[in-house]
Parts: sequence; structure tokens; C-alpha cells
Amino acid sequence: MEETIAGPEAARIPKQRGDSLPEAAVRYAEERHWDVFPGTWLEAVAGTHRCSCGRSGCPLPGAHPTDDDWEMRATSSGTVARRLWSERPTASVLLPTGRTFDALDVPETAGFLALARMERMELSLGPVALTPDRRMRFFVLPGAAAKVPDLVRNLGWSLPSLDLTALGEGCYVAAPPTRYGSQGAVQWACRPTPANRWLPDAEELISPLAYACGRSR
Repeated sequence: MEETIAGPEAARIPKQRGDSLPEAAVRYAEERHWDVFPGTWLEAVAGTHRCSCGRSGCPLPGAHPTDDDWEMRATSSGTVARRLWSERPTASVLLPTGRTFDALDVPETAGFLALARMERMELSLGPVALTPDRRMRFFVLPGAAAKVPDLVRNLGWSLPSLDLTALGEGCYVAAPPTRYGSQGAVQWACRPTPANRWLPDAEELISPLAYACGRSR
């Protein structure tokens, strides 16, 4: 079963699993060996959902780290993840980049266009996350953050002219089913499966991604 989310070119989005936040965190740690850590959460205040950080106008309500030491708290142990989310079952599920994967972050419109091109090129993809703030994140092998500027330049593009960012060491991504305030939940455009356990290198995906970002400017 698949459901379709409209994009500049129709893209097939897999039916999402109904995991709770704690279940998802444990599954990412145990099945993918990804480091996970709990972030902020949403609190109902006067009929609206606000971020637990209490900051007015929080840009990522319910989907950012709670403390500066979040990198030290991340774990790939399912046992530790169970304990962390048992203490705060509504906490967002955040994944540090620069460890088992980096992420190539592009606008949603460019991401859908790139996915269609990658399918035609028969490229092997890793997981791809779609966020409520209309971003798409392609999971690739660690080290992408250092490579991407030269890869883009070699293709004849100027990186500042493209809305394309490589998230590596010191960064993180929110994983499904984390919600961004009232905007909705993070989804998998390409969900993690045994078939995509081995991630592509950034070099394999950068050409269609750069092209798509250039087209969608």
C-alpha cells in the first residue's frame, strides 16, 4: 500500500508505520544502530500546542534539543533509549548527523524533482525524510558535509546559489513521527528498510540534487 503526496512531479510516499515516539526511538537504535536522543516536546497551553522550551516563537516547536550537551546524550542502545523515553514519552526523536550518516537537506520541491530523476537513473537511495517545514533530507554516508562544496563546484554550480546543505558533525535531524508544533509530523519519503541499510555516497546523489535545486530556485 502506498499513498501519494503531490509534488512538482508525483512522488510515491510509503504508508507510514504507526509507531509511537518511544517505539520509533528504540527501533532506530536497535534495527538501524542509529544514535538517538530525546528532544523537546509539545505541551497543550490554552488550546494550542507549544514547545516545552517555553520560548515564544520557537522556530522548531517540539523538535529541537533540550540542552547544549545533546551530542553526549545520544545513544545507539535500545535499552538506554527505552529508559530515556520512559522518562519523557512525548519527547521528539532526534538523530545526530556525522556519525552513522550525514544528510543532504534540500527544499521539498527540489527533493521531489530529484527523487523522480533518481528513479529514472536507477540510483540506490538510503532513507529520505520529509519535514513539515517543507524540507527533504537524503541520508548518505558520513563525510558528505566536507565533500559537498567541491562536488557542487565541480558540477559548475555555486553552492551559495543553491538551497542545499550537508548536515554533518554537530548537526541533527528530526525523525518520524516527531511533530513540529501544529505543522504536522516528519514522514519518510523513503523509509528505512533492509534494502537501504547500505547508504549511498553523497557523490552518487549530488548531480540530480544540484540540478533540482537549480531548477526550483
